Amino acid sequence: MNNIKNKNALITGASKGIGRAISIELAKHGVNIAINYNKSKKEAEEISKELINEYNVKSIILKGDVSNKDDCRLIVQESIATFGNLDILVNNAGIIDDNLLIRMSDEAWDRVLRTNLDSIFYCTKPAIKSMLKNKWGRILNIGSVVGIRGNIGQANYSSSKAGMMGFTKSLAKEVATRNITVNTITPGYINTETVNVLKQEQKDNIMKWIPQGHFGEVEDIAFLAGFLCSEKAKYITGQVISVDGGMAI
Repeated sequence: MNNIKNKNALITGASKGIGRAISIELAKHGVNIAINYNKSKKEAEEISKELINEYNVKSIILKGDVSNKDDCRLIVQESIATFGNLDILVNNAGIIDDNLLIRMSDEAWDRVLRTNLDSIFYCTKPAIKSMLKNKWGRILNIGSVVGIRGNIGQANYSSSKAGMMGFTKSLAKEVATRNITVNTITPGYINTETVNVLKQEQKDNIMKWIPQGHFGEVEDIAFLAGFLCSEKAKYITGQVISVDGGMAI
């Protein structure tokens, strides 16, 4: 997939987990990477150095809270100012703040929706201008299987990820003639910090929902992300693709 060599990407929430894995996968194919982080500066610096030293690409780190629309615009602007243009945007950053709806606070609802859903509007809008100018682009949103099937205690999170799917399909239609694709990957339960902190009893219950009988790895998401961002996926747009061991079946 070296057809994306020297392309420029911004990945939100890229210092850890799935975002980090996608950064590495794209860098392997020669893509320059802007790594957005909010609190994990050390981890962002480490992955940026790894990309530069191991894969000989350009990489910068950009602090920004994607729940803040001004931060969203700023990290896109700084990416373009550094690289000259932006070809790939991966809207990966997200949070959870779980509770039953009857107990869910207004702030828990607002914060999750701002971070997970509003952010893709505020990041994508300025990014798409650069892509339209160059008549090439890839928008990739990282959703969740619970946006498809829902989950107890996650009305806010599920709503944010379901909204992401509608955003994907609508924007895909708007930019399809300009050689820009827009897709969403919906991971299931992946071995990340979020999953690793669960109690064994919780993990055992979750496993009953997964036909393959095990959690996924961040690389399972990254491999698909690399393909969807490549020229080989030029005829795939507006799609929601599950990587979940069969949970969405």
